[in-house]
Amino acid sequence: MENLAQLVNADERLVWKGRFIDTSFMVEVGETAYLIKVTEGRIASVTRGPFVMPSWSFALRASREEWEQFWLPVPPPGSNDLFALIKRRALKVEGNLHPFMANLFYFKGVMAALRTGGNK
Repeated sequence: MENLAQLVNADERLVWKGRFIDTSFMVEVGETAYLIKVTEGRIASVTRGPFVMPSWSFALRASREEWEQFWLPVPPPGSNDLFALIKRRALKVEGNLHPFMANLFYFKGVMAALRTGGNK
């Protein structure tokens, strides 16, 4: 997860998709929380919790085992997409869903960026 900014910011196409996005969102990998700030499609920061009162627009919460399956180079069916995880109730999406849904392909790309060799 610590390599997320580097992986996303190096992908010009993904940054272009998110060029209108300025938000913060939370990703929970099991017990570990990460606060991710996005500015004009670039990941400005990835901060590892714990947090006292973090400010975020939406949160993606799943167990470490589910994220590890999602981040495999070729994830198995049911773990290959954020909505597949939601459908299996393995991923919870909470908060203001508007930025997430309005920029769904961008956020799918951000979370899938860790499949290419990032340190989770």
